[in-house]
Amino acid sequence: MKKVISIIILIFIFCTKSYSQTITGQEVNDFKAIVEAYISPLGNSLGSGLNNGWYNTAKPHKLGGFDITLTTNFVLINQDVKTFVIDEVVSDANSSIFSGGETPTILGNNDGATLNFSTGDQNGDPAITMPSGLKIRAIPLPVLQAGIGLIKNTELTFRYIPELKIGNAGKVGLMGFGIKHDVLQWLPIVNKVPIDISIQGGYTKVGSIITLEDPNDGGLDPFDANLDISATTFNLLLSKKLLMFTPYIGIGYSSTKTSFKVPGSTSKYIIGDQYVPTGLINEGFEFESNNKIRANIGFRFNITIIALQANYTFSEYPVATIGVGLSVR
Repeated sequence: MKKVISIIILIFIFCTKSYSQTITGQEVNDFKAIVEAYISPLGNSLGSGLNNGWYNTAKPHKLGGFDITLTTNFVLINQDVKTFVIDEVVSDANSSIFSGGETPTILGNNDGATLNFSTGDQNGDPAITMPSGLKIRAIPLPVLQAGIGLIKNTELTFRYIPELKIGNAGKVGLMGFGIKHDVLQWLPIVNKVPIDISIQGGYTKVGSIITLEDPNDGGLDPFDANLDISATTFNLLLSKKLLMFTPYIGIGYSSTKTSFKVPGSTSKYIIGDQYVPTGLINEGFEFESNNKIRANIGFRFNITIIALQANYTFSEYPVATIGVGLSVR
């Protein structure tokens, strides 16, 4: 993973070196589009996983009730997010300096395709090989959270993992909060219906610092890159308790935002005897995927205060979730 991101940085460095004229806004946008097409499926899949596991019933805790729940969300990777065509993501294949065919995304299975640069150089146009995919079929995301019941059939949920150092790879931390509120209480006639209906929302952010190394001896010391993913979801929930068994369904939408940035210190990169500016890298990339419809179906099974759950989410990035927790009131 670290090597792949390092190579992405070098794509821009190589482009800057190979194309000595001033880079235009279109070329910057095309470069960002290529990087986004390659790396955004990872951010979107992680975001889809983070948007799951928030609930296992539509009924909020009673006042003072609480739960502590551990879920694992398995994000399933579809084939259609494993590849993209370079010529299709640039703004205009006829005028862009970039060209190329089908190549894997970061989640894909194959080796990278050739990325060509049209520089007008009399010595010929240069080319490099795009990064290969990581051959990922599914991504497991464990999440620990706690919920507490408040007044007016309202429940607050919290997620938190302090920033942890992961060997020499970098650091990662997580925080999130959610809310669930019963809507039937405000409908005088409908509140007699023997089901629970609630609205729910949740926000999760994962912040990570990845320590990168230069894979192409360009005189660049190891440096840190920030990779942040935020995920937001809003849902309408319906459930019905049948003794110890509670089936539930939910429908809503989710959004994911992924940002990748190398802060300040890598302002120049040495290739041969020349310094190459890397301002676009420092500026960073931000990929946003908004308003993706999602629907899920699942169940909870209670044994005294132990709650077991399982559900499946239908979306662009499907998710299968299992979990266990302690639930009171």
